[in-house]
Amino acid sequence: MAKGTTVKMWRRTLIVLIVMIAVGFGLILVSLVRLQLVDGAELQKAAVDQQLRDTVIPAQRGTIYDRNMKLLAQSATVWKVVLAPAYIHKEESWPSGYTDEEQLRRTVSAGLAEILDMDEEEIYNRTDGKSYYDVLKTKVEADVKDQVLNFVNEKGLGNIIELQEDYKRYYPFGSFASTILGFTGTDGQGLAGLEAYYDEYLSGTSGRLVTAKNALGTDMPFQYQQKVDAQNGYNLVLTIDEVVQHYLEKNLEEGVINNKVENRAAGIVMNVNTGEIIAMAVKGDYDPNNPFVITDEAERARIAALPEEEQKDATSTALQAQWRNKAVSDTYYPGSVFKMVTLAMAFEENLVTEDTPFTCAGSVLVADKTIKCWRPGGHGAQTVAEGLCNSCNPLFIHLGELLGTDRFFDYFEAFGFTQKTGIDLPGEASNKGLYHERESMTLLNLAVESFGQNFSITPMQMITAASAVANGGYIVQPHVVSQVIDNDNNIIKSADASVKRQVISKETSERLCKVLNMNATTGTAKNGYVAGYRVAGKTGTSEKVGKDGKVGSDNTYIASYCGFAPADDPQYAMLIFFDEPKGESYYGGAVAGPVFSKTMEEILPYLSIEPKYTEDETGSVGISTPNVIGKTTAQAQTELTSSNLKILVKGSGDVVIAQTPDPGSSIPNGGTVVVYTDEPSMGQTVAVPDFSNHSLSDVNYLAAQAGLNIKVTGAATKSTAAISRTQDYSVGEQVKPGTVITVNFVELDTVE
Repeated sequence: MAKGTTVKMWRRTLIVLIVMIAVGFGLILVSLVRLQLVDGAELQKAAVDQQLRDTVIPAQRGTIYDRNMKLLAQSATVWKVVLAPAYIHKEESWPSGYTDEEQLRRTVSAGLAEILDMDEEEIYNRTDGKSYYDVLKTKVEADVKDQVLNFVNEKGLGNIIELQEDYKRYYPFGSFASTILGFTGTDGQGLAGLEAYYDEYLSGTSGRLVTAKNALGTDMPFQYQQKVDAQNGYNLVLTIDEVVQHYLEKNLEEGVINNKVENRAAGIVMNVNTGEIIAMAVKGDYDPNNPFVITDEAERARIAALPEEEQKDATSTALQAQWRNKAVSDTYYPGSVFKMVTLAMAFEENLVTEDTPFTCAGSVLVADKTIKCWRPGGHGAQTVAEGLCNSCNPLFIHLGELLGTDRFFDYFEAFGFTQKTGIDLPGEASNKGLYHERESMTLLNLAVESFGQNFSITPMQMITAASAVANGGYIVQPHVVSQVIDNDNNIIKSADASVKRQVISKETSERLCKVLNMNATTGTAKNGYVAGYRVAGKTGTSEKVGKDGKVGSDNTYIASYCGFAPADDPQYAMLIFFDEPKGESYYGGAVAGPVFSKTMEEILPYLSIEPKYTEDETGSVGISTPNVIGKTTAQAQTELTSSNLKILVKGSGDVVIAQTPDPGSSIPNGGTVVVYTDEPSMGQTVAVPDFSNHSLSDVNYLAAQAGLNIKVTGAATKSTAAISRTQDYSVGEQVKPGTVITVNFVELDTVE
């Protein structure tokens, strides 16, 4: 071959080699650029995921206390059971004694299924995964955790099954205050009530444990891990008093049952001077430990009877209803309770005095519409104060006319009825659009709204306005959390207890307190009367809007009672209301009044409010039973007689060895103390009679026949028309002679 040809061939070969090398290096360079700049972050993340194990360290949720630091909600330690199926596929990671993967998978799935009450096949299928972190079960209690730990140690499965600490929320009193407290979800996040509203304070901040793994996927020694500790949540100190809350819930529940209430009931107790909510209850409610269980058995049965495809939506609706805080999230027509506000407006504007005369003819013509008084024929001649006690609608229509739409709306707004109260609970309802604005209010609207109909407010708005009526005219900020504190009791946040504004004068407030006290003593509100505690109150019976959009078309009502005590130095206000009572009465005085009275009678002494009895009340007031145990019957008779008490001796001995009522317990003035002088006589009992639906004289007769003492509460001391409604011992219950039976009296014909 010629020399020139050889050179050309080598030259072409060289060029081809250079091109190939250039292309090859170009491809490599492009790949490097793609790996570094395009896919670099993703590949780096994948590498880190293979090399590191990132475990969340849960924070302990803060505790919720009542005002006296009684525990209402807390988080306790539970455990997660975590499976690492990736180790099952690595023979070098197997514990000794296992010869194949199938054997190991069956051991793990069978053992855990029995302990955790899970499906064995489900666990078996999950042992085939590639993960080092598969959570099998959460919220495992200590006894189950111990069983898992024993199983792991016995079978040598420490690298395949892991237990990690977690927390579970507990509510030690079950349904107690549930609509205030709310509940948390499976992830620990607050879903309702204070748990949701203060979630950012309660939840804390989770920590992290980042551990390096070797080529086998096994955790490396301690020096290859980083730990960020969890920061536990802050604690809440509430304004709620557990004792007051207990009384309110007990009596509200009794009222729901006695009055066959179909759409739940609510009650609020508020400090009129500070805005602190001392108690707030809704019945029916739920157990926050099991919030997704419908507590109403009838509702559960109704849903179970529905077609299967309808049950899911029906269940969701029922759960939302039972979680709903009726005292905060519902609106209602306040009815005649609102008359205290209208009278406050008229007093403040000097339009009338307590003694201004007014004649009720039984109806009023307003803009071609006749509005009747509840009393056929009307109330005739009366003063303004008497008109409030009679709950006379024509009088309040007249007051509305005197005020005019502008002044009426000015006060309506100032009392807080056009905006939310701002209470620190979720879901507070807005009543925007549920009342007539200044510009759209007609004379007929004004007439009807003056006595509490044709507009909607929330219970929180009503009790806040009532507190202003009581406290000198100041609109205070209602709140249920007093402080947010850390575990060292350092204050992180304090409640806003500021006064928003003064809406009426102190003089007007004092005049209203006297009129409302007269109403609770002799007027339509006397079912809320409590001897010695100078109650001021107003009843309300409001018609609800029917399904056709017309007021009263369904014959459904809300019965309410709003008042405060003591009238001469107001401290605590209370609102009680029942939605759709279907018992013997639907009037506020007959339905809500007795619950108000009974609750006030129980909570006011506890709250250190001293009674001041009138001469008329002194005879019905209980006294402390003297201790005559160990004394002769003659000595006992002398001591009891000097205390204005009677004595009934049981037995044939000469010395008293026991007595009923017990020493120091309350007994009605003039009551009978039964003393026992031998062992056989102490076994005697009597059956409690049925005291319901009787006059006071009949109840006293039945009690005397049975050898029992009677404590009278409610309207009996102020009304000869009152009849007995409830008693604190069941009919037929066997008790010792001399036992004190509390009987509550109600005047059924109180209407408004």
